[in-house]
Amino acid sequence: MNALGIISKRMRLVFVIGVLSCGVWIFADPGGDLNEGKGPGKNNPGPPPPPNSAAQNAVQLVNQGQQIFRFDTFGDDAYWGGTLQLHQAIEGTNFGGVGPGISPNTALALGLKVDVTALPPPLQQQLRKGKVNLDDPAVTLHLIKLNSVVGVKGTFNADGSLRSVGLTCALCHSTVDDSLAPGIGRRLDGWANHDLDPGSIIAAAPNIAPITTLLQAAIPTITDDQVRAVLHSWGPGKFDAELLLDGKAMRPDGGPAATLIPNAFGLGGYNLHTWTGGWGTIPYWNAFVAVLELRGVGTFFDERLDDTNKWPIAAAFRFGHTSVDDPDNDQVTSKLPALQMYQLSIPAPKPKPGVDFDAAAAARGDALFSGMANCNSCHREPLWTEPGWNDHTPLEMKIDSFQADRSPDGNYKTMNLTGVFIRERGLFMNPANKGRFYHDGRFQTLTDVVDSYNTRFNLNLTAQEESDLVEYLKSL
Repeated sequence: MNALGIISKRMRLVFVIGVLSCGVWIFADPGGDLNEGKGPGKNNPGPPPPPNSAAQNAVQLVNQGQQIFRFDTFGDDAYWGGTLQLHQAIEGTNFGGVGPGISPNTALALGLKVDVTALPPPLQQQLRKGKVNLDDPAVTLHLIKLNSVVGVKGTFNADGSLRSVGLTCALCHSTVDDSLAPGIGRRLDGWANHDLDPGSIIAAAPNIAPITTLLQAAIPTITDDQVRAVLHSWGPGKFDAELLLDGKAMRPDGGPAATLIPNAFGLGGYNLHTWTGGWGTIPYWNAFVAVLELRGVGTFFDERLDDTNKWPIAAAFRFGHTSVDDPDNDQVTSKLPALQMYQLSIPAPKPKPGVDFDAAAAARGDALFSGMANCNSCHREPLWTEPGWNDHTPLEMKIDSFQADRSPDGNYKTMNLTGVFIRERGLFMNPANKGRFYHDGRFQTLTDVVDSYNTRFNLNLTAQEESDLVEYLKSL
């Protein structure tokens, strides 16, 4: 851990700023939905479902789930604000906090996004004309008060100072369409924010000691500065959900152990939804994240986490037996059904022929996908993963087992392929963060992915066939 070094003050400030940007989800805004089709919508709502029907129940759950996904902190503000004191770094000394505070420019640089639909029209006009001081932390506080910073929810005192701050699902799993400016636009629900630097945001908290204490169960000598170094090592678009379970801060090759934030669209019809196998489906992961990652007030049970060899931190602190004594105080469990329904309902964006992919080349790639390249043996059309138990051993995949070994069953999940054109093109993200495929982003482009499979599995594809297969992947 000595090689991790000590994080500079400047990096800490940049981290905090990232927390303040906001993003927006398209699914909840039919008027600006990039996934919008020709069916019922704002201008053609169709007939209402009959009362007390399954359809009415589904609509209610989806609407509730959308609000939960975007705005519910599950009571985690007691942790991010009350314990880590992140809100103090955001507001700065001029507003009762610590340090210089977080400006909108700093927040945007950390990948946070702003929901333009939450901004009053006069403020939108001022932003378009460049008349808003984006270097002023006071503007950040105003944006948070407007509930426009995607995934960040503030609680304010009567004098306007920030009392606490909480985080929501949308922080990582939403971005915006940049319709007003880079980082400011309409929400794109379910689109992973690959500009977001979660590690730096966490590292910006004035009180990092609670995280250090947890990690000391696995690494007794680790210090606050070393913890911040680990967090900063993740970089944009990555998060390490297992760090506070097993304490594995780095891969064996010295690289960060964090994985890419996955998309949260097109999740219907198949089983496992995380990079590695055995963790469970959507409601499992929602409870896991809300209680163990966001540190909300709720219940989570998984006695597998009692394995001291595999998850020494989780076992020591009995994370698999987290509960709220009074069920009326549980701020997570009652929300899981609606949250699951909403996530299952978010459609994947549809690529456009001639814009996002070459149609003629994709047609040739389609034949290769199901034929010579044998991709369909795992990525079954039209789910693009297997129905049933959709994971495989590292040996089968002919790759290292590091990340798989951190999961309950030691396998990698067959990821579905819908919407991969987003990353290939780098839509609505910093150009430096485009591409990056596989769980740890080891392949920069889809060509790199196909070339690796061609080599690992002796597919004997020509360069032209690889190119055609890439175009087909971009068409999914």
